[in-house]
Amino acid sequence: MTDVFDAVSVIATKRDGGALSDAQIDWVVEAYTAGEVADEQMSALAMAIVINGMDRHEIARWTEAMIATGHRMDFSGLRRAGSPLRTVDKHSTGGVGDKITLPLGPLVASYGLAVPQLSGRGLGHTGGTLDKLESIPGWRADLTTAEMTAALEKVGAVVCAAGADLAPADRKLYALRDVTATVESIPLIASSIMSKKIAEGTSALVLDVKVGSGAFMKTEPDARELAETMVALGHDSGVDTVALLTRMDAPLGRTAGNALEVAEALEVLAGGGPADVVELTLALATEMLALGGITGVDPADHLADGTAMDRWRAMIREQGGDPDAPLPVAAHTETVTVPAGGVIESIDAMAVGVAAWRLGAGRARQGEPVAAEAGVVIHARPGETVASGAPMFTLHAADPSRFAGAIAALTDAVRVGDHTVEIPHRVIDRVTVGS
Repeated sequence: MTDVFDAVSVIATKRDGGALSDAQIDWVVEAYTAGEVADEQMSALAMAIVINGMDRHEIARWTEAMIATGHRMDFSGLRRAGSPLRTVDKHSTGGVGDKITLPLGPLVASYGLAVPQLSGRGLGHTGGTLDKLESIPGWRADLTTAEMTAALEKVGAVVCAAGADLAPADRKLYALRDVTATVESIPLIASSIMSKKIAEGTSALVLDVKVGSGAFMKTEPDARELAETMVALGHDSGVDTVALLTRMDAPLGRTAGNALEVAEALEVLAGGGPADVVELTLALATEMLALGGITGVDPADHLADGTAMDRWRAMIREQGGDPDAPLPVAAHTETVTVPAGGVIESIDAMAVGVAAWRLGAGRARQGEPVAAEAGVVIHARPGETVASGAPMFTLHAADPSRFAGAIAALTDAVRVGDHTVEIPHRVIDRVTVGS
């Protein structure tokens, strides 16, 4: 006999602290995706999950149910020179100035692995990888499966938008969570990320789980729980998965904004760039290479000798972009100075992200355009000594009327003191199955 469900009883189960059965989860996810469960009903269920949580089995089943609403990609047939290509991907939970995907993909691909990165656009204070790359003239994010496969076999790295048939339940549920204050739930965040990554078909995955004022996870225990949950989901689905916990209290690097971050990523690919961006790029690359069976190499070598840059240029050309074209430049800039001299003790990542968003680098609603040239350049980093009146930020915008809101966001963003500040490494810890 087939079980018959209704949304109200499923909501009530979770509202009262019960565990949802496999059949309940399968039904409600499929029915919501098909439009048979109303938004207000799924909103109530999502809020009940935020309040009462899910156990590991529920999270795994919820993830599987979301994957089942679409199709799974398969890269097992990838070949280069007749030999199979092993795929390995990376996902970041998002942060201010996080441009790591840009140098990382070509760097890992330069060692002979295939890096299929299905990325997204930014919303609010966190920038989107696709928005950054779309500041390159001609570059396009929307590729067919055939184009994506060809790019992986030819170049080894691709960054593109996920198709509408890849975990469509997540696409619909994410939009609902964003407007119902149900984003900050570890079960819902973990299943959202991993449903797409598992459906993507990669054989290995490295997760960059951010923690701090500029991240979704503000505390290390919450970030660790999220990392452990996602690593377990990957492992149970046959995807070799490792996570790094990384700091996101201060912005990553010296820029926040689309074209500005591309320029900084190019510095890294040329063997330079900010130390924290290089550190995290190399840490993630080492993990990805190890999962791909490549050990005993130093990925810094391919940044220093230009091999990774060559792969970047090939990747950009393969997706229609011109790697030699100048990046967009803002018509207007405004400098924000340091009110008092001393040692920079901290820079609030969230404040910088909000400032970049107000300048036009981000969007308040899905689908809104972004200004490629807008953003913030950070002149001094924590631990550095500055003089009173020295430049702290340069704001970039197409419309100068945006400066006031950005400056207001940065009013208390910088703390200056008179003591030496020890800057910790970006990487906090490594999380694996059973760790």
